[in-house]
Amino acid sequence: MGHDNVGAIVGEGWGVVHLMLRARRGGSGEDIRAAIAEFTAIEPNQAVVFSVMGGRADFGVMLVGPDLDALDRCTKRVRSGPVRCVASFFSVTEQSEYTTTEHDERARLAAEGTDDIDAALTQWRERMTAYRHDRLYPRLPPRRVIAFYPMSKTRNVGANWYALDFAERKRLMLGHGRVGRRYAGRVLQLITGATGLDDWEWGVTLFADEPTVIKDIVYEMRFDEVSAVYGDFGPFWTGLVTDVDDALQRSGLN
Repeated sequence: MGHDNVGAIVGEGWGVVHLMLRARRGGSGEDIRAAIAEFTAIEPNQAVVFSVMGGRADFGVMLVGPDLDALDRCTKRVRSGPVRCVASFFSVTEQSEYTTTEHDERARLAAEGTDDIDAALTQWRERMTAYRHDRLYPRLPPRRVIAFYPMSKTRNVGANWYALDFAERKRLMLGHGRVGRRYAGRVLQLITGATGLDDWEWGVTLFADEPTVIKDIVYEMRFDEVSAVYGDFGPFWTGLVTDVDDALQRSGLN
């Protein structure tokens, strides 16, 4: 007996699929066009199509949406075209468990001698509400370059992330986040969770208008203890964001 999976909604946040595809030259990309068009015609579904730099794949597709059934159907239709999937990743948007709490922020403001702590906290709450919403329900930005890589935290002897207590992990992650905030406005980071869902624990998607700023942020973060001691990284993929027709044409599909 079949199952009706329409409405298979993520409990909190949205589902995310990354596909890296190799085209079979001379084939038709019409069904790929139709699949992505039908998927994105329904709010709040989103797709980013990009031409992959280098020779490991021809083009990539990032799909984001709340309905896992719709996400899966679009994924299968794209993969049924004249393409070979060379890499894929499934994850879900999530909030960080290490986000600064109101207690943390109040203590920081007091230590800095802030005059009106209550007013400062009101502004902080507004920023955090927007931040949490954007982490769970992102609107993908119209940037020119996309980079994606999966990662996990290590469990090595002497460098086992999961053997650290929460307070130490939070201290390290807050320091790690300060590095990322220095690139605010130049790089948008979307960190999605995949623990128990895929081979890696997180996916990191970076959007920018030129590749050197992506190189710079990744390089600088490598010196942070979270990455230097506890980071385990998968393959990196970089692409030029474009529309579906251009990506297919560049890949030899008509």
